[in-house]
Amino acid sequence: MQVRGRVLKSTGSWYQVKTLEGTLLDCRLKGIFRTHGLKNTNPVVVGDYVSVDLADGESNAIISAIEPRSNYIIRKATNASKIVHILASNIQQAMLVATLHQPRTSLGFIDRFLVTAEAYDIPVRIVFNKSDLYDTDDLSLLKKYTAIYKACGYDVMVVSALTGSGLIALKEYCLHKTTLLAGHSGVGKSAIINSLFPGLDLLTGSISEYHQKGKHTTTFAQIHETERDTYIVDTPGIKEFGLIDFKLEEVALYFPEMKQLLHKCQFYNCTHSHEPGCEVKKAVTAGSIATSRYANYLNIISDKNLEINDWE
Repeated sequence: MQVRGRVLKSTGSWYQVKTLEGTLLDCRLKGIFRTHGLKNTNPVVVGDYVSVDLADGESNAIISAIEPRSNYIIRKATNASKIVHILASNIQQAMLVATLHQPRTSLGFIDRFLVTAEAYDIPVRIVFNKSDLYDTDDLSLLKKYTAIYKACGYDVMVVSALTGSGLIALKEYCLHKTTLLAGHSGVGKSAIINSLFPGLDLLTGSISEYHQKGKHTTTFAQIHETERDTYIVDTPGIKEFGLIDFKLEEVALYFPEMKQLLHKCQFYNCTHSHEPGCEVKKAVTAGSIATSRYANYLNIISDKNLEINDWE
């Protein structure tokens, strides 16, 4: 007997699949997937729709096929690796949770995540958490960051999982969709989920006082069905977000503020780094493109691991 379902949780060797009838199955992976030349760390990922064979009943459920993915969020597995890691698939939107400190989220991390989401047509909302900790200087910096990303077309929210500020609007954003939450460990992803949907009671972590970095509380990616047709994808904290499988000349297409200027550049293959007659560089000089965004763009295209296209 074969049934169809969606992967809700992956632990690396076992997968929890919810069938269309609502049954939860603990599944193993058919051996062929592990020897098929895939260069991603996880051939089956949270969010995948799969076929499950029940030859000996539910106690021996085996994932035998993966349906084509509508999209996914992908990153380089390690700094020196040609292996990729897929965070989740078949998602409708993403929420990038960031903090100004405890721990600090760099604009470089934010921009790399946004580029990947743009490449796979996944809308992103940037959510700055821990607003209850921000002083006057923090609020001034937050205003600057908000202006940068709103000018690029991104929604930006400021919330506090501790006080509940901003969470009503955030919950409305999540309703009736599959939303992926991403960010560093310690930014409060699990705390936000608990505040939005208290019944889940997810484990939350603390911040290392010495390093000011979060401690992992979510070990494996998991989908939580919070309300009817409302799914939250909770992911482990990401230390770095390495890009992979991008052509250098395409990166500017995933910066919305640059994309609208590309046809005006003097050279059709302009990299917007050194060429004369570059409209992107003119916009940076004029202040209509943020210098931080441009600097992060240059950092991305200089990444020697950017173009790796030999994985299946």
